[in-house]
Amino acid sequence: MSSNPESIDLLIDARWVIPVNPPKRVLEHHSVAVRDGRIVAVAPRAWALTAYLAAERVSLPKHALIPGMVNLHTHASMALMRGLADDMPLMQWLEDRIRPAEAKHVSPQFVYDGALLACAEMLRGGITCFNEMYFYPGDAARAALDMGMRAALGLIVTDVPSAYASDADDYLAKGLALRDALREQQLLSFCMAPHAPYTVSDKTFARLITLAEELDLPVHMHVHETEDEIQRSLARHGLRPLERLRRLGLVGPNLIAVHAIHLAHDEIELLVQNGSSVAHCPSSNLKFANGFAPVARMLAEGVNIGLGTDGPASNNRLDLFQEMRQAALLAKVVSADARALPAHQALSMATLDGARALRLDHAIGSIEPGKFADLTAVEFSAPDMLPCFDPISHLVYAAGRENVSHVWVAGRLLVQNRALKTPPKNDLENLAVLWHNKLSMETKA
Repeated sequence: MSSNPESIDLLIDARWVIPVNPPKRVLEHHSVAVRDGRIVAVAPRAWALTAYLAAERVSLPKHALIPGMVNLHTHASMALMRGLADDMPLMQWLEDRIRPAEAKHVSPQFVYDGALLACAEMLRGGITCFNEMYFYPGDAARAALDMGMRAALGLIVTDVPSAYASDADDYLAKGLALRDALREQQLLSFCMAPHAPYTVSDKTFARLITLAEELDLPVHMHVHETEDEIQRSLARHGLRPLERLRRLGLVGPNLIAVHAIHLAHDEIELLVQNGSSVAHCPSSNLKFANGFAPVARMLAEGVNIGLGTDGPASNNRLDLFQEMRQAALLAKVVSADARALPAHQALSMATLDGARALRLDHAIGSIEPGKFADLTAVEFSAPDMLPCFDPISHLVYAAGRENVSHVWVAGRLLVQNRALKTPPKNDLENLAVLWHNKLSMETKA
């Protein structure tokens, strides 16, 4: 080793560094070296202190340092509708309450303000990247950039007109223009985001798949969320939705199938054979009583599964610690196997596997040299976190988002000692009150 230490921007010392790749590894008393927003090295603390001259050093003596978490499916701006419509089935929730409220209130300002609120919640809970599906994605992008957060923007497509777009062609044109305008932004990536098979025609799907292939973009959509969805597809098309998508050419390595609850064994095999991913949203599935996704079976067969929160109007939290715990416990009881979905695999689903679905695993999702320093520190000093025999187990079964102390995105500190470092220019509480007053009439419907 050279006698002259190497200059870096940041050195983070932690009680445990959990890189996620390789799985199950726990590095005790290690440091993560960061320069120009990327990880330079992960090394024993004593060695790192002599090898690097850091402009800033952060000591986390009672913490686990994990990759920033990846929320594989959400509708962030619906944070402004949190609690607007609860305790009802999905289609009643959507058609009787949410769509009427959206028709009256959704606008660029609504989306920006709602996304600001959601980004603040996600960052404070250790989420550094979210996969968004909603109207006015450019305004969600603006909020994410203002908060310093990473976002995969869904270029939403549906045949249902809205204030955002008049028809499928209009949705596509606006989405493609947005991608062209923002494609150089380091914190942003893009997905084609057809809402669901029941809101998108074969003609629209045909155009969409051509564009997705030309632009090499993931395709992110709700699939097999309810039994009713499947029955409607059989009545209208004579096919289950996933088979219809297969025949249209949409089932492939680009597909991120959201929910994927009601799957026959041959449909799981179809996802495996085509290298498709699933966004598992356990809390939302439970809240709508939509059923139990066959997660243990999908994992055993080799399906890549990431975790999503779904929207704050249907969960009602943007909390991947909750989703990890729910996913692990549900997989065990549904498969009648306590060994199903162990803690290390749940952590991977919340980080690297979500990044893999978005095709960002070369850049984020694990703590490895060359990747961006998207990092989350979880403090283990509270009485309800003691003692700790296995920090990975603790992250899934004991920790909550309230234990997140620090968050970095591309080496930039965004959360310090549980507080946002760079709060938005707009006061979040006042924004929430403003929209609450506007939307409050909907609760009387």
